[in-house]
Amino acid sequence: MAILRTENLYKVYDSNGISVTALQDINLEIHTGDFMVLAGPSGSGKTTLLNLLGSLDKPTKGKVFFDGEDLAVKTKKELSNIRLNKMGFIFQAYNLIPVLTAVENVEFPMMLLGYNEKDRRKKAVEIMSYLGIEDLVNKRPNQMSGGQQQRVAVARAIVNDPHVVLADEPTANLDSKSGANLLDLMGKMNREKNITFIFASHDFHVIERAKILVKIEDGKIIENQTA
Repeated sequence: MAILRTENLYKVYDSNGISVTALQDINLEIHTGDFMVLAGPSGSGKTTLLNLLGSLDKPTKGKVFFDGEDLAVKTKKELSNIRLNKMGFIFQAYNLIPVLTAVENVEFPMMLLGYNEKDRRKKAVEIMSYLGIEDLVNKRPNQMSGGQQQRVAVARAIVNDPHVVLADEPTANLDSKSGANLLDLMGKMNREKNITFIFASHDFHVIERAKILVKIEDGKIIENQTA
């Protein structure tokens, strides 16, 4: 069974009385352990699709299923719990909390789940060590490079052992070496932890790593290929 599945998905935005169709008739299946890239130029609809898959937005028409369950019938609280417990998000802008140290940022999702301080600190440090950033534990975001901030964001995304990680242009603000290191890291997590990764990207270096490449243009899937 697919961990994520879309059925005849549409997303239409209304702007000053003008309707803009961002996605149309999207049918997609994503399985556990996939390393999928949604590729396409800016404005193609890939980020919109990523947001719908992560229940950060609602479709105009059609359905998204997570673990076989229709997300449209879930309450806001139920969707929030799914995102917190089963999904991890990596944003282009990192979205770290500036007043918190790196380890406190990584701990934050566990704090929301009610972990006690000792347990969440132990797990956060373990994850940071796994990602090779244990030396950043006490640094705040403004004391880190872009690549270091992105690795902390990855640690935060996987600390609750998500089934799926959704990453929106994760290499966009990184130099080529930092970007390659980040992709190596995600590939390692995909292999060793069987975490499902879904990227939205137009970066060739991300696209060439895809096990499954879904090309999107003008809101439509024009190609869906397995490497």
